[in-house]
Amino acid sequence: QVQLVESGGGLVQAGGSLKLSCAASGTIYRINVMSWYRQYPGKERELVATVTRGGTTNYADSTKGRFTISRDSAKSTVYLQMTTLKPEDTAVYVCYVQVQGTFGPMSYWGKGTLVTVSS
Repeated sequence: QVQLVESGGGLVQAGGSLKLSCAASGTIYRINVMSWYRQYPGKERELVATVTRGGTTNYADSTKGRFTISRDSAKSTVYLQMTTLKPEDTAVYVCYVQVQGTFGPMSYWGKGTLVTVSS
């Protein structure tokens, strides 16, 4: 089993910055992908950013140029640096990790951390 613990959410004014962290712990052989999603009330989760084991990153169009995802493989931690925040970035941000299990890839989700951007 893998546990994910997110931190760094909170209230910030528009134009401000926040940095989210997500630390994975447990029985981890290899982490393939680490991602951040966000969820608005009553809507499906949407991908914010992804970083692969090789360091390749991918971003949602709405966050390109403002958000930066990074990972510390030694700490099994993924970060999301968010800058120039907008009120529409207000959401619950959820960490996702895909690890390599004995029988194939396995997915894990965090509980989420709330980011509120005031106008």
